[in-house]
Amino acid sequence: MSRLRSLLLGVTLALCLLISAPQGAAAATTIAHPDATVASGEAAAIDSAVEQYLSSLPSDFHAIRSVPALKRLLASGNVSLIDVRTPAEYRAGHIAGAINRPLNDLGLHVAEISPEREVVLYCSSGFRSAMGVMALQLEGRHQVKGFAPSIEGWKAAGEPVVTTDGV
Repeated sequence: MSRLRSLLLGVTLALCLLISAPQGAAAATTIAHPDATVASGEAAAIDSAVEQYLSSLPSDFHAIRSVPALKRLLASGNVSLIDVRTPAEYRAGHIAGAINRPLNDLGLHVAEISPEREVVLYCSSGFRSAMGVMALQLEGRHQVKGFAPSIEGWKAAGEPVVTTDGV
């Protein structure tokens, strides 16, 4: 479990740094490297290569981007739907058939997730499910996607949610 928590912390910090960095900051500075200093031109080239790689990924790479797409997948019957929100959030309303595995505890349940089925994670905004997708990918589970519209998108589309009392 500590490996998963360390991984999640590291990825979260990296995302925070990427989000908070001003546009073009990498090109205007030098980057410390263990063997040398990477010049600003090289940093710009690295940024460009990463940007090119990310833009070449299919739009559904590790994500389900619409309610109809999730409904089609759920209809196939070969999917494990996992709500990574807190138990209180889950009880307040979740997608029918979803099981609750809070992100903080997801690492404890990896063995329970069938490698034979596609796995879809969702939360309230997409952030926790994205973290869960990355963590499961690093654990060798490659049939994992996040439901980008999240529970809020599901509800906004007029789809029903299930509520449970005190479970």
